[in-house]
Amino acid sequence: MFGADDAPPIVLIMGLGAQMIMWDDEFCRQLAGRGFRVIRFDNRDIGQSTKFSGGRRLTAMELLKLRFLRIPVASEYKLIDMAKDTVGLLDALGIKSAHLVGASMGGMIAQEVTLSFPQRVRTLTSIMSTTGDPRLPQPTREAAAMLMAPPPTNRDDYIRRFAQTWNVLRVGHFPQDEAKDRERAERSFARGLNPAGVGRQLRAVLASGSRKERLRAVTIPTLVIHGAVDPLVRPAAGRDTAASIPGARLLMIDGMGHAMPIPMWRTIIDAIAQHAHGATAQTQ
Repeated sequence: MFGADDAPPIVLIMGLGAQMIMWDDEFCRQLAGRGFRVIRFDNRDIGQSTKFSGGRRLTAMELLKLRFLRIPVASEYKLIDMAKDTVGLLDALGIKSAHLVGASMGGMIAQEVTLSFPQRVRTLTSIMSTTGDPRLPQPTREAAAMLMAPPPTNRDDYIRRFAQTWNVLRVGHFPQDEAKDRERAERSFARGLNPAGVGRQLRAVLASGSRKERLRAVTIPTLVIHGAVDPLVRPAAGRDTAASIPGARLLMIDGMGHAMPIPMWRTIIDAIAQHAHGATAQTQ
């Protein structure tokens, strides 16, 4: 955790197959410096969190069938269960309500917490995420291939794949981030990988369906941040999320893909801080 214990809490929820440390330490420190208690955690089935069992990794062909033919998918758990994990964390920390910030799958989880446990949410910030509407544009071929590639089998392969993956997702040349890729990969590898868990997380996303119609009932102040060149969760998904939540504000960031590169931190952190502080001021 970062920041003062008595500061307004912000809970950061990371995406598919990503450990909590993908919320970079310095990003968290800068956000805490805006007057927040910043909390991050590993979702189930990743990092140092609880590991589940069952299921298998989806092949590219299976994913295409599920996406385009809308074939039901079995899953060991769904996004609502991951939302309950988030609420359980708040309970364990003695926090009645918090500002939620979710990235990618983390945005889906944050949306589900807001829908199912609105009393626990002060504000919602959904970053590079989606309503789950199956009619939205699909990932680019390169991004989809990266997502569905067989998992690396050793440390060196993992480090190499890590850099390749983020080069695709960042869409462009970001020297500061590229210089940190090896360190980030080594840290993630050391904390513990769980390829089967990533498959179960993906199944949870697919089995949970669309939140689009339910999101129309959200009254929590909402900010949607999305990259204008996102190759994985396409820009239309960000616009759809904002359009589906009454009063939501949309921030499209030029040059941003499916990542939060260091040069864009200030824009993202400013937006989150202004959103959270602004909503707090309106309720006082």
